[in-house]
Amino acid sequence: MSLKTRLAVAQFVAFGIAIAIAAPKEFQRIATQPDRQHDSLGWLEDFNIHTTLYFILLVLLPVFWLTRTGFVQRRRWQAVIKYWLSDKPEQDKSVRGSSGCAWLLATLVGLTSLSVSAGIASYQLNGADAKRFGDLPPAYHDEYSYLFQAKTFLAGRLWFPSHPTSPRLFDQMHVLNEGRFASRYFPGTGLWIAPFLAAGNPYWGHWLAGAIASMLVFATGRELSSNGVGFLAGLLTAASPGMALFSNLLLAHHPTLVGVTLFVFAFIRMQRTEKWTYALLAGIGLGFAMFCRPMTAAGIGLPFAIGFVWWLNRNQTSMLNHSLRPRIVLTAMLGMPVLLGLLCIYGYNRAITGNGWTTPYQVYLDIYTPRHVYGFNNVIRGEKRLGPRVLKNYDEWAENLTPALAVRNTRTRLIASWQWTLGIIPLAMASAVFLIAGSTLDARWWYLPAAILSLFAVHVPYWFVGIMHWHYVFESSPLWLLLFSAATSILVRHWHKTNRRWMPVWWCGLIAAGLLVSYVPVGPAGLVELEIKNIAFSRQKYDAFQKTIQIQVTNRPALVLIDFTDPHIDFVVNNPNLNSDVLYARFRPGVTQLSKVMRQFPNRTCYQYRAQDKRLFPIMPDP
Repeated sequence: MSLKTRLAVAQFVAFGIAIAIAAPKEFQRIATQPDRQHDSLGWLEDFNIHTTLYFILLVLLPVFWLTRTGFVQRRRWQAVIKYWLSDKPEQDKSVRGSSGCAWLLATLVGLTSLSVSAGIASYQLNGADAKRFGDLPPAYHDEYSYLFQAKTFLAGRLWFPSHPTSPRLFDQMHVLNEGRFASRYFPGTGLWIAPFLAAGNPYWGHWLAGAIASMLVFATGRELSSNGVGFLAGLLTAASPGMALFSNLLLAHHPTLVGVTLFVFAFIRMQRTEKWTYALLAGIGLGFAMFCRPMTAAGIGLPFAIGFVWWLNRNQTSMLNHSLRPRIVLTAMLGMPVLLGLLCIYGYNRAITGNGWTTPYQVYLDIYTPRHVYGFNNVIRGEKRLGPRVLKNYDEWAENLTPALAVRNTRTRLIASWQWTLGIIPLAMASAVFLIAGSTLDARWWYLPAAILSLFAVHVPYWFVGIMHWHYVFESSPLWLLLFSAATSILVRHWHKTNRRWMPVWWCGLIAAGLLVSYVPVGPAGLVELEIKNIAFSRQKYDAFQKTIQIQVTNRPALVLIDFTDPHIDFVVNNPNLNSDVLYARFRPGVTQLSKVMRQFPNRTCYQYRAQDKRLFPIMPDP
């Protein structure tokens, strides 16, 4: 098939996909509201944030497609366009200051990312006690566990001893409490958070991680294609709604993303330059990603590992073909940081679990949530290993993973990853263009779809679809945006050659629509605003509880026994050294003996908090 034919097919398929997604939804909306069929404003009242704007653009598509005149032709603008769409501007010696231009664009990308993250944090919530989103405490159990880990590291320890006489009182979600009090998670995220927590705001670290990742995405796009492609990919990463939201959640994904994007950029730069310094940077990036989320690092790294072996053995045009030494050096530089990371994880495991091959994550699953185990039939397998320490409400939340559920989860993760990255329709269209016409690009581009596919594949055996339906495949987001930018480059070149000069404007409309429905309350609300309110629900619960404690616990030091059964909100959160002015303990009806607790903590005033009616009252000693 000729290039011209492939490009024609790519456009036909992309536009067909967009119509297939948008048209049925819009026609269904019209059909269910017969009284509004002749009222265009009424048709817009129940705006669908995933299809309506795109449908309007599709209706206008023929106008943009058929209009071939209108742009003023000037040589200086042609030169600018040629420069931005050139294959390798960093290698074009005729362009002065290209490196300076790249740093300027990278800086703009980083500042955009920081601004968007700060904007999410400054969102003003409604209510009697209205606060900014970023001023509220964390929402998820995982966030408190990562903070626990960061505080442990700041104290110069890997773990603290459990309470000597009453360890069960201080069982905390996603924290091991079997003699050694430690987070269940891998240490990379706690290490990343720790300096920013010490500086006063742990979220600053995640904002910075988002900016670094966005800048590395720019560098990757620039390396693979041009400044323009890199800038588009980096800017979209910085403005991506999912990236912005997760930069305000103290989860492992943003630190992992720093490692992943460094690995991807350095690896593809290494293949062009054959310099060991880039091999070392790639290894450091992958090693750090593994230190945060090993499964994610493995999923993304696998296609690159296969490609690396093939490249070393099949390269016929460089020094690698003439000497064994450069191959050994590149392999060693790439592999040593990963090996060092594995050794550190081995030592960390041994310090906490007593066995270097057994992770705290696995021990936590075995003891507290056996039904949450990785793999198919997780519930059936987990029920055979139930023990006395199982967190019943949380453990029973798990669904049994079957092939049918795995397929549904994968489909949901794919749709959500497109939705939270830029938009379902833009990314579906760009994926079709890339797959059909991507042979015109640098061959290294194909690592990216392979990495996405591999990342999705290794998470198929997880029963839970993920936070916001996609957090297991969150790190695919910048890869999708790089593919989108590559497809944009293919289409713009083709439209320029075929004199369809208004089609790039139409394509920009797709980008604008994706960002508009994310951040602007078009229709009922913007996508980001809806999710902020969803997350804020839990955050406000924690904030109200903390405010109650602050006001009503007047006699300190104190111990607050909490009776609460919600599997997703748990107020038992303590510092790892258990020496805070107020300690939070778990009250188990029928198990916890109040008189015994008061004897064990004679120097603390004991309170009981009943979450069902939000009542806090002091526990009176027996007469």
